Amino acid sequence: MHKIFGERGRRDEAITHLNRYPFRRRVYPIITGDVAMDVLRAAEAGEKRVKTSLDLWRSLEYVKVEEGKVRLRGMPLTLEDLVELVGDERSVYAVMDGSLRRLEVRGEHFYKLINTSRGHAPTIEIDGVHMHRVKDVYPEQDSYEKLRALGRSLRGASVLDVCTGLGYTAGLALKLGAEWVLTVEKDANVLRLAEFNPWSWDMESDQVVVCLEDAVEALAKLPDGLFDFAIHDPPRFSLAGELYSGEFYGELFRILRGGGRLVHYVGRPSERFRGVRIRRGVMERLRSAGFEVRWIEGPEVVLAVKRRA
Repeated sequence: MHKIFGERGRRDEAITHLNRYPFRRRVYPIITGDVAMDVLRAAEAGEKRVKTSLDLWRSLEYVKVEEGKVRLRGMPLTLEDLVELVGDERSVYAVMDGSLRRLEVRGEHFYKLINTSRGHAPTIEIDGVHMHRVKDVYPEQDSYEKLRALGRSLRGASVLDVCTGLGYTAGLALKLGAEWVLTVEKDANVLRLAEFNPWSWDMESDQVVVCLEDAVEALAKLPDGLFDFAIHDPPRFSLAGELYSGEFYGELFRILRGGGRLVHYVGRPSERFRGVRIRRGVMERLRSAGFEVRWIEGPEVVLAVKRRA
């Protein structure tokens, strides 16, 4: 108990100067084309209710089907509204004020929550680029593989999650036993979409500190040796080269404890030789920062270990 109290005290002191984001789940019925199909098939069969999901398959519940209408947790929609969704397999919709709102944001960039498959977590696209691996793997599995690549138990650990995205890594780290997680995201639009996503709601926890800040600036504010583990899942090199720099890797090295481990997602950039150069450059700069490194094929990550003093 004394150890936990001490860790919390150190955590609270360490995050004082960070720009914290008050993550709060936004609870609305959430539906996709496959949910619409469930309801329409039930209506065609003359059924008065159908068991489906209104939270992207985190749970199942009964939906009432009336003549020409459906009630989603008391919110009415017409069956004609749902017909339009059947051909839209990628979009995710929230039912708000009796209407369907596609979960996307148009601003300097275009952000869109993307349905992957029945029973699995959505991903997010920014300007048409997926923020998770989606080939032969689902987003929640992608996050699990990255955490598993650490090769150590997370029980009682402090974890840094660089580039929050939809928060799957942060939430899963808690489920795997982490004592607390600091997750850093610089784009408020991403976090706002995550608040609608039931798969992201584990971030609404006293054990998760969500920081809305540029990662370079945030890490510079943190004390030495604060974390046991770090997951670094940056955008591709062409979009965020500073997160692949030797200076940034030096900061990651500094804030990890002796024996600490970093998993750095690199992936496989589309151009073969350019991709190899990027991976080699990442590994060389991590070594120069003081890490021992190796490539892990499955999740396409570099594992970097800070040797104990």
